[in-house]
Amino acid sequence: MPGQAHGELVHIVGIDNGARLETHVTGPHVVPAGRTRSADEAGEPMSDIEFRDDRDKGVLRARAGGEGGEVVGYIQYFVLDEPERALVPVHAVVEPRHEGKGIGGSLARELYAIAARESVAVAPLCPFVVRWAERHPGEAPAASADLLLAAKAALEADPAKW
Repeated sequence: MPGQAHGELVHIVGIDNGARLETHVTGPHVVPAGRTRSADEAGEPMSDIEFRDDRDKGVLRARAGGEGGEVVGYIQYFVLDEPERALVPVHAVVEPRHEGKGIGGSLARELYAIAARESVAVAPLCPFVVRWAERHPGEAPAASADLLLAAKAALEADPAKW
């Protein structure tokens, strides 16, 4: 299983013979590589999308065409520490010419997958991520009311988080 020093997450997605291929490399975590699931199981089919989590800047980006490719969407978020550690998505964007391709849903899915690998909650404040989570309860565990209130209070106390 691959791993690297603490840093950004790389999640490369491609389609091969109708199956979705995923490779994960994360900071302090070691995640199995080469996990495969069908496009139907994974959600909307995509091709050659790479996700990069820049934790220091609080942004999860989707790029088409790999490392040097175009950023086709992103989720802006911050990390909440109290009352429990959580990722708090506050804004999601998909570039207009890439809308309708499942990129927004794939970004939300990846954010929840990151949280699951890190054993932290997600407290969504972004309306898109809230709606996505409501439609995918098996992939997006509901945040407690207390956690959502704490996330809202943290954002109000520091609007620069968004």
